[in-house]
Amino acid sequence: MTDGEWPAEWQPMIDAVGQDFGGGIVYVAADDVEKALVRRYLEPLEFDCPLHYDEEVARQYGYRGIVAPYSGMSTWIADAKWKPGTVAFTSAERGALPPNAGLGRYPMPGDPEPPRLPRPPTEYSFVTETEVDYVRAVIVGDRLSQTGCRLLSCIPKETRVGRGAFVTTEVEIHNQRGELVARMRQQLYCYNPHQKAAQ
Repeated sequence: MTDGEWPAEWQPMIDAVGQDFGGGIVYVAADDVEKALVRRYLEPLEFDCPLHYDEEVARQYGYRGIVAPYSGMSTWIADAKWKPGTVAFTSAERGALPPNAGLGRYPMPGDPEPPRLPRPPTEYSFVTETEVDYVRAVIVGDRLSQTGCRLLSCIPKETRVGRGAFVTTEVEIHNQRGELVARMRQQLYCYNPHQKAAQ
């Protein structure tokens, strides 16, 4: 493919901007937000705010209970990487990762198959940006869920590492009451590396 032709591979993705590829599937976090989990999150940060460990103080300020720090959102919505009866690692090689590691939610046997983004095949991807709109506090005892996968943008670009596109998607996070907690946007650079010059 010539230098000027490769961006055309991304046109179906560009045309799909605005569509939701979540398929209506709700992914529930592996665990409730527990007091011990919040404590362990605070500990290495020495994050000494009583809203995050003193229920009485939190209630005085109008919260239902102990507030989980907003910065821990990725922890509170984390899915299971392994469940009994499944295999997370399919390779024993040093540095091996679970399949699809870094590409979003880890699929488990029996999970419904969401619609796929019309993305051309790429070898690699990495996160370039994460942005969160916090709507409501997460309280100890909440169980969060994630829905949707709205495609917000697709910008083909050749970089020093290869040819690909910056792809931005957005998901919504709700608590067990169905209340919107946050909207999370993530941008990935999905690319094929440059061919190494012949030696």
